[in-house]
Amino acid sequence: MGDSAESLHCCLGLLGISAGSLLLAVHFYSSPRAAPLIPSTALGVLLLILAALLAYAGIRRNLRNASLLLSLCLTISAFWCGYGVTFILAGQGALGDAGDLSDAVGPGLATFTVALLLVAVVGLLCREPVLALISGATSLASAHDLAARHSRALGSSAVACNYLIVCLLGGYFALGRGLYFLTKGKMALPGTDLAKRKSREQAHGAAGSTNPFAAPGLMLNMLSAGVFGCRLLGITSKLSMGQVPWLWASGIYQIGICILSYRAMDVLMATSFGFTSILKFAAGYCLLYPVWQPEEPSFPTLFLVVFSILFAVLALFLSLRSPLDGLYLLVYVASCLTLACHPRGFFASGPQGVAVAVFMASALVALIHLCNVKAGAKIPPGKRKGAVRALLARSSFLKLREGPDLHAPYLGYSKYADAEALAFACSVLASSALTATGDPQAPLATVVIPWMVVAGGILKLLGGSVAFARGKTLESSAFILYAVMWIIWGLARYGGLYGTARSFHSAVGIAAFMLFNGFVVFCTLFLNITWFFYSLTFMLVALSFFLDAIHALPAGYDVAAALSFGLVSFYCFLSALCSGTFQGPCLPMGGPIVQLGGAAGGTSKCLHLPARKASSVRRIADILRSGGTCGIPTDTVYVLVAACNRPDAVEKAHRSKRQAQDRPMSLWISSLKQLEPAKHLFTPLLWDFMEAAWPSPISLVVPRGEWVDFLGMKDSAKYVGTPQSVAIRIPDCSVTTHLIDLVGPIVVTSANPTGEADTTHHNQVYAKLGDKVDAVLCDGPSPENIASTVVDCTKIDSGNIGFFRVGLVPKSQVLQILEQVQKKHQVAPNSGTGPVKGHEEALGRSHAVPNGMGRAAWVGTGPAQPPEDDCEHHTRL
Repeated sequence: MGDSAESLHCCLGLLGISAGSLLLAVHFYSSPRAAPLIPSTALGVLLLILAALLAYAGIRRNLRNASLLLSLCLTISAFWCGYGVTFILAGQGALGDAGDLSDAVGPGLATFTVALLLVAVVGLLCREPVLALISGATSLASAHDLAARHSRALGSSAVACNYLIVCLLGGYFALGRGLYFLTKGKMALPGTDLAKRKSREQAHGAAGSTNPFAAPGLMLNMLSAGVFGCRLLGITSKLSMGQVPWLWASGIYQIGICILSYRAMDVLMATSFGFTSILKFAAGYCLLYPVWQPEEPSFPTLFLVVFSILFAVLALFLSLRSPLDGLYLLVYVASCLTLACHPRGFFASGPQGVAVAVFMASALVALIHLCNVKAGAKIPPGKRKGAVRALLARSSFLKLREGPDLHAPYLGYSKYADAEALAFACSVLASSALTATGDPQAPLATVVIPWMVVAGGILKLLGGSVAFARGKTLESSAFILYAVMWIIWGLARYGGLYGTARSFHSAVGIAAFMLFNGFVVFCTLFLNITWFFYSLTFMLVALSFFLDAIHALPAGYDVAAALSFGLVSFYCFLSALCSGTFQGPCLPMGGPIVQLGGAAGGTSKCLHLPARKASSVRRIADILRSGGTCGIPTDTVYVLVAACNRPDAVEKAHRSKRQAQDRPMSLWISSLKQLEPAKHLFTPLLWDFMEAAWPSPISLVVPRGEWVDFLGMKDSAKYVGTPQSVAIRIPDCSVTTHLIDLVGPIVVTSANPTGEADTTHHNQVYAKLGDKVDAVLCDGPSPENIASTVVDCTKIDSGNIGFFRVGLVPKSQVLQILEQVQKKHQVAPNSGTGPVKGHEEALGRSHAVPNGMGRAAWVGTGPAQPPEDDCEHHTRL
């Protein structure tokens, strides 16, 4: 991210904080009046808009750089989101008297007082004075607001003064960044120079935390725990609907933190944040239920026991990376077990006491993560190497997976880590919730909807989306299909929408889902055994839904089907964690039941390396120098290449394509300097035309000559071009030209069998060529779906050029380049070459060659000449 973009996002975030603080200052200054200047509903809507702006600014600023601004922006954004919804409820009269409003805003104010104080302390320790002052002033404003709501003698002027200080500090920072931008870095106010801050971040980047989003996620855990801890400590008088915005806002933000943690390649913390977000939505559901029913909802005991087991397993794996984070998750194990032991759930004092412990543990771990992000030396409990890791290092059976390719997918690369562990865990939770027995006349009285809709639906949709981003088409389709099924069935069956009148329609819909899942089951035969049983057991669950819809469900069948699906899902959950943590198949998923032949069958030894890494390009270069063939991205479509100085590799590429003799391969170079020693063998017009046309998606067919020997082709020359001509090009792609600089000139052909469509994605290279390609340099979709333009320059000096294929570059542009070169040469009229007579006339005498084959369509640049019978043929690139 450039300095201008970083400056923009910093200014955007802090100006958003200033704007919101100004709104709150005006509100608290005018609150003693009978009619405040800003109505509560309008203030709530404006705070929600600014919360979204802060979240955007913080995330965009920090996708590449770990910064304290991320924690500040996301924390205040979550604060204002919950605060804004509370103001809207108060403005609409949903909270009743002032006491209800104090109970509603109390937990959020208390939590963010502590959370922002942590950010302020770390800002002071890490020499971020502006951020520290903003955090401290906002924390003090929250504390004064909380105190003023419990004691009318304090008034609201102190709250307004603190928010006014925040507004002035944000304006100061914006002024400093404006001066820095206008003076081009020559003037910067103290504390606003991003260049110095960026250098400090880069200096401490290697020692900082790998997941800068962990600290905001932990602060969101403080918020949900604070709702129930404040009730136990007497800060609030009761649990009410007004506290639901804090719980659900923290749940929504934590799902976002979960996605961003996958983006940061932190699978374990992302999974833990997904787990804790489920508890937040369930807690909000419990507080919302008494609005329409007088009694308190009941919790399914089996679900909470299963949830505690999942937390314990995740804590065990997380302790391998950080013992502190592993111990922290044990607090949630205790929380789930406490909820299981108390029928009243969150309303009992036992779970509320554990919530206080969760609040304190979250604050401590968040402080450590904040310090580890910004400080040069990590706090000892946060070190990645601990006693458990040292113990496993001596084991011959369990070897930890480490290195830069830890989260690399099987084919290519992805911006996200694997989310299958979370998706399988959500299947376990949804199936265990299905076993809950409740009153059919009051289905909402049992807390089932949050587990099925949030865990089985929303989070599984997240897992399916991440799987799709990683190139797992079948797995992502299954996750998304099952997520939709859990959402619909959970809302219909346990939301009071399901009845006798809807049985037929429900049965038809479930039958359609079973039909789609039948196709998934069939496809998993070619994937692995575990996925086959996973999809098959879900078919049993869907069958129980169908039988229930037609009132033909045998007694106990639904519980048996749910438990079977849950056990298989739990094994998949363990297998996903083990495969992402240890080397080798500790809990294997198994091989395919039906083995496919050809490119899609079996396990490939073909390397798939990300093109964005320089180390990957060097590895591809080593493979080419060693005689391998590789698929690489270009400025058009993917191609199969081999080094010119390796005849065995060129022959292998020739055989892999099943090339016909009239479809020779092309030659690519990275610069005309590689042809400098043979410049005297090219005519001046042809040399200048090559110089003007390249680099570009234009392949020039030039006469074959002794210049070919200067490239060290040796025995490879017989596979390149024809005895009369050779197609040569300099691609307009930095990755490709850098690779050619490392290897030398390369021989190129399209990365697809002869006669098939061009390859436009790195996944298609191996799918089409199979083990005949040794490695693939992955760069996602091709920038273009059209191949290069092939121009016949064998008769350019006599005034004619031909087009074997009109591809990405139009014919008119090629003729324009040639005309400019000819004007520079100022050739005499009687020499047979003159200026182009006109593009319309030239286009009228030419035609494109389908599939890149056939004779060249000649375009005269002087006196028109008919094409000769011995025109050469060239293939697509």
